[in-house]
Amino acid sequence: MAEPINIIIAEDQTDIRMVLEAYVSFDPEIRCIQVFSDGQSAWDWFSQTSQTVNVALLDIDMPGMTGIELAEKIKSISPTTECLICTIYEDNDRIFNALKAGASGYLLKKSAPKQILDAIKEIHNGGSPMSSEIARRVVQTFNPSALKPEAISFALTPRENEILSQLEKGFLYKEIAGLFGISVETVRRHVHNIYEKLHVSNRTEALNKVAGRS
Repeated sequence: MAEPINIIIAEDQTDIRMVLEAYVSFDPEIRCIQVFSDGQSAWDWFSQTSQTVNVALLDIDMPGMTGIELAEKIKSISPTTECLICTIYEDNDRIFNALKAGASGYLLKKSAPKQILDAIKEIHNGGSPMSSEIARRVVQTFNPSALKPEAISFALTPRENEILSQLEKGFLYKEIAGLFGISVETVRRHVHNIYEKLHVSNRTEALNKVAGRS
């Protein structure tokens, strides 16, 4: 049987840290050897340890040292340790700063437990796991025309374009409603109008349509 994947976890929120550690404990292919509540403590330990760390699962915003700074330091002394960012943030600056610092994967904390475990295995085997929302943002950066609803003329109103942009990010109707201070029913009505104008019947078809894939 292959040796388990040795990982460390650096996460400042106690509940999330405990959940991540619990996920790992149920998978015989992964072994969590250390858990930290801040970046500086993780670095102090990592810079002194003789243990092999295959994967570092890192939050971004932590006291003492950010996950991005920690990833850069880890890679500077242990290039074979893979850094996997697991965070709530999906803005372009954080994504690309993390990747430039040496992270090889970027997941959102809302990812299902299996996705997180699979990502640890994938990154250990040479892959670059990313949540679908993050992968889309990476693609858009290299192909800015990939999805810009406001630049495509389908007679959509400004609000419909705004809602379509949120749908592209994977937001739920209730999240969109909260963002714009409107009711869920109003969001549904806007989405219905978007589908009518695009001549589609669901979110996937709408996003494919404006991306020019259909």
